[in-house]
Amino acid sequence: MAPVHDDFDLPRTDLAGHALRYAQEVEPAVVFRHSVRSYLFARAVADHRGWTAGTDFDDELVFLGCVLHDLGLSEQGNGRQRFEVDGADLAVRFLREHGASEERAAVVWDAVALHTSEGIATRKGPEVELAHLGIGTDVLGHGRELLPEGFAERVHAAFPREDLAYALTDLIVGQALADPAKAGPLGFAGQLLRRHLPQGALPDWYDLIARAGWGDRPDAGRPASHRPQA
Repeated sequence: MAPVHDDFDLPRTDLAGHALRYAQEVEPAVVFRHSVRSYLFARAVADHRGWTAGTDFDDELVFLGCVLHDLGLSEQGNGRQRFEVDGADLAVRFLREHGASEERAAVVWDAVALHTSEGIATRKGPEVELAHLGIGTDVLGHGRELLPEGFAERVHAAFPREDLAYALTDLIVGQALADPAKAGPLGFAGQLLRRHLPQGALPDWYDLIARAGWGDRPDAGRPASHRPQA
């Protein structure tokens, strides 16, 4: 296993070290580097807010939530659930094996399972919120303008992107094509999968309404301006 770049102040607890090595061993390299960058960006978000580790948030939990958040995209984590939940379950098993309390494992489960859940993760406590925001910064550039000058360049020099956003997309879609049960039509993976299937192969919300069997009509008591376009 190649050594992890040590120019950044990563948590040095035994559990953090075990988690870092585990993620590096089981995840594709491009995903592992994304996981570490996500933590570094999460800490930058905390610094921007004036939050202090140990007072406003638990730094080890933020680190664990970030470093383990994409375990569902590893071979070991690829089960029959949506990848976020598969990853959360594997993260908790790992933490239990290394002596973490159920309370702390539950926070990490939320951070991993909800990391794609916009509007929910930010309401689940500071550790889950910071993990979500750091991950969003690395994938979609959310809040990148708030990062210290030159910080992103230093992070990317140490942990190269290699077209991360597309690499993640390909992994998620690959799992979903192999097992459609992992990509419900209303979930994140389903949104990605829909573009890789023939039109109409994966139902959207209006298809699901039509199939519900209750006879709901699209024009019942609703202004025409609110109806979906044909």
